[in-house]
Amino acid sequence: MSTGTKVNVIGESSSTRTEWTLVEGERIVEHAITSGLNPYFHSRRDISHSIRLELPEAFFKRRWNHIYYYGAGCSNPEKIKIVEASLVAQFKTPVTVMSDLLGAARGLLVNEPGLACILGTGSNSCLYNGRDIVKNVRPLGFILGDEGSGASLGRIFLGDALKGFAPKEVTQAFYERFKLSPDELLDEIYNNPAANQHLRAYGLYLSEHLDNEYVREIIFNDFNRFFERNVCQYDYAKYPACFVGTIATAYSDILLDVAGRHGVTVKKIIRSSMPGLVTYHATND
Repeated sequence: MSTGTKVNVIGESSSTRTEWTLVEGERIVEHAITSGLNPYFHSRRDISHSIRLELPEAFFKRRWNHIYYYGAGCSNPEKIKIVEASLVAQFKTPVTVMSDLLGAARGLLVNEPGLACILGTGSNSCLYNGRDIVKNVRPLGFILGDEGSGASLGRIFLGDALKGFAPKEVTQAFYERFKLSPDELLDEIYNNPAANQHLRAYGLYLSEHLDNEYVREIIFNDFNRFFERNVCQYDYAKYPACFVGTIATAYSDILLDVAGRHGVTVKKIIRSSMPGLVTYHATND
């Protein structure tokens, strides 16, 4: 590494996984994937252990210029402090902790204004002005909101499967795939702090049955609710919409269909916002 260019660590975390890059300017020096980190579900100690034990040693060779971390659950000062303390303790480097939604916006749009949407384990959306979020419709989590997310799709399908509304062939294949009884499924959802991650897996399971009309219908309807309750609250006629996340990419054709019916222009659908974040910090640091 040269000494004249700033070397930073960028972390971007959902509840399911955390992506890390060690970057010198816009050049990626190291890249790694670790467990998802969310201060609503993980203590300061849990976060510290995950960082220290799962990241390659290259990330700890010396003090870097800055740690930029965008994370799920990092939307209020109390939770930000938990993550901040863990990062400072492990890296001994100045840290800035921000929300995963701001990470998505900067990763999707870099310095351009537009609508940034997350469709992954959870869902979220915002109007971004090229640097900051200027409007956000509350996502509300997978119990009250998160329309169009993996957790929401999983919840809808699981409810239908357990009540006998889902097609038998899809339900039977589901039980064979996950090897869980109805009672075990209920226990997994109601007695597990990470229930949203299990529901996400069931939401992604639907991608194996996209030729089934029932499956396409529940995905279409939940995406439609995401647009009605979130995207349509912004000036969507003026700004393009960009999407990031596993669910957005897995069901991109249905997503584009729903967007078109609402008159929303979709500019980009990507799996990870990290490449854009690297560009953002290289040009704005």
